[in-house]
Amino acid sequence: MVMTGKFGSGSQTDAYNLAFSLPDLLFFLIAGGALSSAFIPVFTEYYQTEREDEAWHVFSVVATVMSIVVLTFITLAWILAEPITHLLAPSATGQKFNDIVLMSRIVLPTQYAFFIGGLMFGTLYARRVFAIPGLGPNVYNIGILFGALVLSSFTNPPIAGMSWGALGGAMIGNLVIPFLTMRKLGSKFAFSLDVRHPGVVKVFKLMLPVVLGLSLPGVYDLISRYYGQMYSDGLVTNLKLGNVLMQAPLAVFGQSLALAAFPVLSQHFARGETGLYQSQMNATIRQVLFISIPISALMFAAPEPIVVAIFQHGAFTVENSRIVSDLLRLLSLGIWAWCLHPVLMRGFFAAQHSTTPIVIGTITTGVFFVLINLGRQTPLTYLAIPLASSLSGVFLVGALLFALHRRMGGVDFQGILSTMGKAVLGSVVFVGVTYGLLQVPFLQSLQTNKLGAVLILLLVCLPGFSLYVIIARALKMPETAALDRTFDKIRSRIGR
Repeated sequence: MVMTGKFGSGSQTDAYNLAFSLPDLLFFLIAGGALSSAFIPVFTEYYQTEREDEAWHVFSVVATVMSIVVLTFITLAWILAEPITHLLAPSATGQKFNDIVLMSRIVLPTQYAFFIGGLMFGTLYARRVFAIPGLGPNVYNIGILFGALVLSSFTNPPIAGMSWGALGGAMIGNLVIPFLTMRKLGSKFAFSLDVRHPGVVKVFKLMLPVVLGLSLPGVYDLISRYYGQMYSDGLVTNLKLGNVLMQAPLAVFGQSLALAAFPVLSQHFARGETGLYQSQMNATIRQVLFISIPISALMFAAPEPIVVAIFQHGAFTVENSRIVSDLLRLLSLGIWAWCLHPVLMRGFFAAQHSTTPIVIGTITTGVFFVLINLGRQTPLTYLAIPLASSLSGVFLVGALLFALHRRMGGVDFQGILSTMGKAVLGSVVFVGVTYGLLQVPFLQSLQTNKLGAVLILLLVCLPGFSLYVIIARALKMPETAALDRTFDKIRSRIGR
């Protein structure tokens, strides 16, 4: 919101977003996405079976080795930033190219914070400490906000202030805070290159498939930026904004439920409790579907007030809102699938099996490329990018579900389909009523300005979700019990 209000959507914001292509490529190439996921089940296995010293030894070795590897890659990427940027952003020239290189070099060190911070967060997850890992991304975002509002007044180009803010936020949120927390809780680290330790070998074996094959979800932004730059200035930024809105429910519900279930799944697997592992997986899958399907439906039916309420102010125009709304409508088709993805991936990683999901993800990457290139030849043009993302997400999740059932057994397809069917029915009624209200001329006129869009969200869209919950209770969906427990906690706290 701050970025679009201050800088709008154009060449400068495109340069800022494209500047993350090089750091993101580095993150994917050295298996950043799987490092903590491979580490947590191994660390948990040692920690939960009264081998705490060995658990910390594994942490020490992995942290030492990855520090050497990551710092080496960061140094090489910093030196070779210009030729790599030519490959990642071939359409960028002149000052825009120079700005991308400058900001890429500023944010490159953030990758060290994300890698090592991910390991430290992993030790906290294993000990059921969730608040501090949850704080990391918020501190990172606060750093970016500080860069936009304050540091941009002292940098050239001004938007580079956001890059410096990202660097500071990453270091504080992902390194300093978890380090201080670990020290307070009693943690052990000693420089070690004992790479032959069985636990260390297991971690790197779990990571290896990610190095050999990239999966679609991890490189979605990178691919979207590459294709988006082929169109007019601002499309890279608009794609990013649509993706941010699409990923909001993924972060709030999909990722959080996956991370909460992960140590429990790892513990059940380590103890050989297959039935409890399967029960936890099925319950988490159904809970994610219960929450994400109505969100997908709402964002498809009414993206305009959401986009206008959040982004339309300052330098961000009505036309920008229209483009982002069109992108969000197609991205919303896959929200429920992308929310399920982290849960299914954690299911595989908790069972210390990473090859199958990465192979499926790599195949899906090929599907994504084919869909984009086919769609770009149709009247869809740039809209093929978000549509390809949603269709690929549905394909990916379907393949992962069947693979998980084949690997671990016990996937309750009947229960999952029942939840999906009831959630779709409730969503159709909820969104139908909401959409009908939004066709009232007075409410339609409100959608064109920020205050009016905010009022629509507060008075029409969000309260309408209660209708979905009422329908879910009438259909006797067991997933409503989790909402009841949440509301009871809220009422209890208000009472106190």
